[in-house]
Amino acid sequence: MAVKGIPEQVLVAPDSFKGTFSAQQVGDAVARGLRSAGREAAVLPVADGGEGTLSVLATNLGLELVTVPVSDPLGRPVQAAFGIGEGTAVVEMAAASGLGLVAAGERDPTAASTYGTGQLIAAAARTGAQRILIAVGGSATTDGGRGAIDAIKETGGLGRAQLIVLCDVRTPFEEAARVFGPQKGASPEQVSRLSRRLAQLARSYPRDPRGVPLTGAAGGLSGGLWAEFGARLVPGAAFVLDETGFDVRMRQARAVITGEGRLDFQSLAGKALAEVATRCRQSGVPCHAVVGQLDLDLFSRRILDLQHVLEAGTQAELEAAGRVLAERL
Repeated sequence: MAVKGIPEQVLVAPDSFKGTFSAQQVGDAVARGLRSAGREAAVLPVADGGEGTLSVLATNLGLELVTVPVSDPLGRPVQAAFGIGEGTAVVEMAAASGLGLVAAGERDPTAASTYGTGQLIAAAARTGAQRILIAVGGSATTDGGRGAIDAIKETGGLGRAQLIVLCDVRTPFEEAARVFGPQKGASPEQVSRLSRRLAQLARSYPRDPRGVPLTGAAGGLSGGLWAEFGARLVPGAAFVLDETGFDVRMRQARAVITGEGRLDFQSLAGKALAEVATRCRQSGVPCHAVVGQLDLDLFSRRILDLQHVLEAGTQAELEAAGRVLAERL
């Protein structure tokens, strides 16, 4: 029953379930469950600068996708897309230098390069874009951005474009290999070698990125672009929510349902779900979550102030979660 003064619509604002469902697919499934139980629902996919950011921003900013040939992390040819609109281009580095482009048995953490990402950035600059947004999550690389810098310089530079790097972690440059190298297949010996290489790069750049928050994203790509081209580094989740008009939509909603593939301790460190939950708490809007896997203790969940957290790993389970939450709102 409608209550005077309380909005009826529920805003479904999930991130993607990495490797399983896009943010749009997750949102659509949960919304179907809500509607089948009699609730009004609207879907607003979100992202944090990781994989899926291009898709979210392309939809919300009305970008046209352009595909160009570039190099993958190991130098092999691959087709990668970027988005272009009114003075803005969006590059997702995972499209050219992502871990998903390299099979587990092929991973070479010391050889993997961001050169292809540099080619994408240069292609975006050639369109005349005044700002280029670079989403840097999901990388296979720990080259400190050296490959991307070389590619940009070799293929015509940036023109008048300003680089804005959307970071999904706050890690500084010098910690990139230690924190993320093992996830990319680096052995302890390779982590040490990569850390020494990052230190040498830091000393060679016009500005030293060590000790600066956000410079370690994508194996130091963010720090390299900051050091060489004066890129602006921003927390990706906050930037995407601002660009998509989340705050206005959230305040017009009865409640918000967010989500991600795995809710764990890392979710607290700048991921989209945590940013959504924080903004909801600050505005007094109830926030719920549907996640692929729940691996966060009750105390940490209370930090996020999530009203309910449901697990769902299939489309049917996502719809069922929407129906369950419809009864609890």
